[in-house]
Amino acid sequence: MTLEAITALTALPGVDTAGPAAADALFGSTGASGPSGPETAAAPFQTWFAREVGAVNTMMIGAENEVKQVALGGEQSLHDVMIHLEEARLSFQLLAQVRNRLLEAYQDVMRMQV
Repeated sequence: MTLEAITALTALPGVDTAGPAAADALFGSTGASGPSGPETAAAPFQTWFAREVGAVNTMMIGAENEVKQVALGGEQSLHDVMIHLEEARLSFQLLAQVRNRLLEAYQDVMRMQV
């Protein structure tokens, strides 16, 4: 994920940048104002996560295409290509860590005794 993607979260319609309203807008409201269930509460986070996966995929494909252009003798600067490759790698690592943390949290919830 890029810094632009993270700051784009505040640009979502109805998202306040501070307080519990920001979390409700991003992760789904659980208040009594509307229907709340697994489908409605997970929808904003699910769409955000899917959008970020697509952005990381696009970034990785773009970096791979730039490497191909350099290998074919294109006019790309090797310095710029290496920067884009590193950005794509870091974005993928961040996405993998978010996935790992989500899985750990899910497993912790499943291990809880009721």
